[in-house]
Parts: sequence; C-alpha cells; structure tokens
Amino acid sequence: MFNRNEDIKKAKGDLPNWAIAEKLGIHENTLYRWLRSEMSDEKKRLVIDAINKLKRELEEQKQVQNA
Repeated sequence: MFNRNEDIKKAKGDLPNWAIAEKLGIHENTLYRWLRSEMSDEKKRLVIDAINKLKRELEEQKQVQNA
C-alpha cells in the first residue's frame, strides 16, 4: 500500500528532500506531494537525475577536501 516510488527512496539514501527539491527548482512540499503517489516515468527520471547530480557534487566536494 505504501510502497510508492520505492526506487526513488532507495536512490536518495540519506539525501535530504529539500536538497533534491532545490536541485529540481521546486518547493520541498511539491516533492513530498510527488512522492505520495506513483510518479510518471518522466517525473521519476527527473528526480533520479537530480539525486545522481547531488551525489556526484557531494563526491567531488569530498575529493577536494581530501586533496
């Protein structure tokens, strides 16, 4: 019943929803609303792309700090 968008929830890990929403250019509440019901494939792709970009940015920051 509450297994909607599980692929997104797994992909996001511990990333905060506000950061994902910011990357998408939407309000955090909009992202929460999107997560309530199963998203279209297109919308899922947008969210997962934003998650992947954030993860890459965080990894790059870690590499710079460790250099």
